[in-house]
Amino acid sequence: MVADPELPASWRKTFMTLWLGCFMTGLNFSMTMPFMALYIETLHPYGKFELNLYAGLAFAVTYLAQAIVSPLWGNLADQKGRKLMCLRASGVMTFTIFAVGLVHHAWTIVLLRFVQGAFSGYINNATAFMAGETPHNRSGAVMANMMTANVTGNLLGPLVGGAISWFCRLSGNVFCLWGDDGDRLFVDLI
Repeated sequence: MVADPELPASWRKTFMTLWLGCFMTGLNFSMTMPFMALYIETLHPYGKFELNLYAGLAFAVTYLAQAIVSPLWGNLADQKGRKLMCLRASGVMTFTIFAVGLVHHAWTIVLLRFVQGAFSGYINNATAFMAGETPHNRSGAVMANMMTANVTGNLLGPLVGGAISWFCRLSGNVFCLWGDDGDRLFVDLI
């Protein structure tokens, strides 16, 4: 089997880096589920209805924004490159998770989670990036593994988030998440 001269020889390193990034993205998106309502409750003595509303909005608005803006980021990725889009998504997620730990009002969390969703797109761009980097005879396995990274992160996120909320103060959780996302941004910069 002869290697394709147009593909970089380091596609496996790229795959491992992007797989780890997709895993951490899935982990971070779902990690806040166990403690979001508890964290919002520490900000203000909300009633049960308000607390459920803010916690639900804070989680749902991320995916709503992602659904609305994803086509725009896809077009920009076609023009500017997928690596740049992965860096953008990592950087904004790192910032928003850090900023959530500094807020004093529930509506600010909802706004930051909306921004997080609006600037997301790491997994889509990482998958498309790998599709162009992978030898044709390995593309099916690589694409399946990229999706496995996201699903595994989403499945383990609530477990890890619950463990973090048990080990850390509630506001410390957000900074633990920020550290995890900052690691992904650092890996992407390399």
